[in-house]
Amino acid sequence: MTDNTDKLYGKEADIFKALSHPTRILILYSIKGEQHTVTELAEKAGIDISTMSKHLDLLKRNKIIVGEKIKNTVYYKINMSCVFNFLNCVKAMTSCSINCNEEQCLNIKYLTK
Repeated sequence: MTDNTDKLYGKEADIFKALSHPTRILILYSIKGEQHTVTELAEKAGIDISTMSKHLDLLKRNKIIVGEKIKNTVYYKINMSCVFNFLNCVKAMTSCSINCNEEQCLNIKYLTK
């Protein structure tokens, strides 16, 4: 990859990397309509708090989520709700048969949590 290519597309690639783990997708759906603490999210995912903190940090660095500190507790919430447009597209792609086209995929009814 050339330096120019990295400059042009590196930030977009970083977003894909941030979304490339099932736990981080779980986080997004968990905080879609409400805020949660690192402890609540760790319990939901069945992982330890330090691992959850690393996932949250990656999502925060890419501006997908934000943390809001209230007293001594940080509550995480969605910062860029447009990420669900992309996730909806991905759900359509993964629900569609291998032979269908974009129009058919986008017409598939699927649930988002």
